[in-house]
Amino acid sequence: MKKRAILTAIALITLQALYSQKNVKSFLVVSYNVENLFDTINSPLFEDDEFTPSGSKAWTYDRYTKKLKDLSRVILSIPVKELPALIGLSEIENRGVLEDLINVRGLRKGDYAIVHEDGQDPRGIECALLYRPDLFKYQSHEYIPIADPVNPDYLYRGILHVHGKGPDGSSLHVFVNHWKSRSGDERETARQRMFSAITLRKQLDMLMARESDFKVIAMGDFNDEPTNRSITNGLSALNKRRNIQMGDYYNLFYDLHNMEGQGTYNYKGTWNMLDQIIVSYNLIEQKRGLSTAYGSGVILKEEWMLYPSEKYGESLPSATYGGPEYYGGPSDHLPIYVEFTW
Repeated sequence: MKKRAILTAIALITLQALYSQKNVKSFLVVSYNVENLFDTINSPLFEDDEFTPSGSKAWTYDRYTKKLKDLSRVILSIPVKELPALIGLSEIENRGVLEDLINVRGLRKGDYAIVHEDGQDPRGIECALLYRPDLFKYQSHEYIPIADPVNPDYLYRGILHVHGKGPDGSSLHVFVNHWKSRSGDERETARQRMFSAITLRKQLDMLMARESDFKVIAMGDFNDEPTNRSITNGLSALNKRRNIQMGDYYNLFYDLHNMEGQGTYNYKGTWNMLDQIIVSYNLIEQKRGLSTAYGSGVILKEEWMLYPSEKYGESLPSATYGGPEYYGGPSDHLPIYVEFTW
């Protein structure tokens, strides 16, 4: 009788564990700089002449459709059963290229909706968010311009802020970023990235002032490392697990950045962790609702997305272009992702 009771108890525990696993659902978040996703049409509003069939890059319809298929393949290569719930993209020309992307075979079944605003970038490239309406209930969005008191006439890429309800019913604020690149004077561009950080931080502080319970996912190509001042001081985004203060945020790629040979972009043989996903602490190791682990940040690095560099002796991201030369790869950045569960 005692043996039967023990076996019954084990069976109940096993069934409970299986039931619990079955009811854990995935909420996958992806961030990807897709390297100049332009259509082939010359826009009179932006400086996109080079990305036309007659332009310096000879950007043809065949090359465009190949890039769309490659980007779709990259996203579908993420080793998680569910299609991403949120895909934050940078270097997007317009809504048309987004519509073409979500209609590529494989991504079509995600039934993605689009959030995108034309901004003030001279080349016309901005950020966008693709989301699955079955997992994220859109409520509103805004395009946030960057204020630069030193050079107010400089045209920045703005920040895309999307507000909605997560699958657990929580108030979820998503910020998609693409900060000033590191080209040119490093000190000058560092200042510009700090202004982007201050602008984003101001938005986060305003959320704290008007909402008592909200969650934040800030992602994108920050063009700074997790240890640079724009991230650590400007955003207060670190890897703290103790002594957390109100207004602190957790960088899910901080620890990964400290590991040798890790990064999303390679400059002259050196890996940089320019792409990151930063979250509010109420998304870390929660017992209820949307949650992820401290070490959940992942860089997708499939062999077919890379090319072997003889000069640097390792495989680097396969870019679409190197200057005017067409390479035919998906992007010069690697995508990152984080799986939340609920």
